[in-house]
Amino acid sequence: MKSFRPKDGSDDPPAEGGGRNAERDFHGQRRSNETHASTTDAEARLYRKGKGKEAKLCFMGHALMENRHGLVVDACLTQADGHAERIAALAMIEPRADRPRAITLGADKAYDTKDFVNELRSMNATPHVAQNTNRRSSAIDARTTRHAGYAVSQRIRKRIEEAFGWIKTIAGQEKTKFRGQDRVGWAFVFAAAAYNLTRLPKLMAAPA
Repeated sequence: MKSFRPKDGSDDPPAEGGGRNAERDFHGQRRSNETHASTTDAEARLYRKGKGKEAKLCFMGHALMENRHGLVVDACLTQADGHAERIAALAMIEPRADRPRAITLGADKAYDTKDFVNELRSMNATPHVAQNTNRRSSAIDARTTRHAGYAVSQRIRKRIEEAFGWIKTIAGQEKTKFRGQDRVGWAFVFAAAAYNLTRLPKLMAAPA
């Protein structure tokens, strides 16, 4: 966060205590991706995961999981913004949606938007998206929720958190050692592939 400086060349208030890695007080400052950029990784973006969460300089990793065995079938990394998750999901599902029988895509309520649901249906993919009825009407209606497969998808989709948990902790991607979207993305995809390898022995040992 100390590297997040104004783009116009003006500097932050003088550092406290001096030195190359001195403390800085950011309280009261308006800092955004439009006015500031990181001097150590210009491609990283300031992003807040949710209400009450602190904003961090980061990228966003995305993964597509198949339901039967919990394996990651695609992974990618993008810059962090409010639309990145839905855009990445559509990009990953599109090559797999062109088949005679419609496939389903499970997702949490952050994906419950009219545009996203309509895009999936245009690809011949059934949107098994969790309904978000907090402040507005949901784009998912009874023609989807009435099927037993919808409830199954809502239960199984949460297994993706096991993959993300492993990637963050065991594979060390919660705080990357790399800089730049290409290198961080390579490390993320490599970690997703490694997660699959840890799953394979258990799957091969399981009875058919």
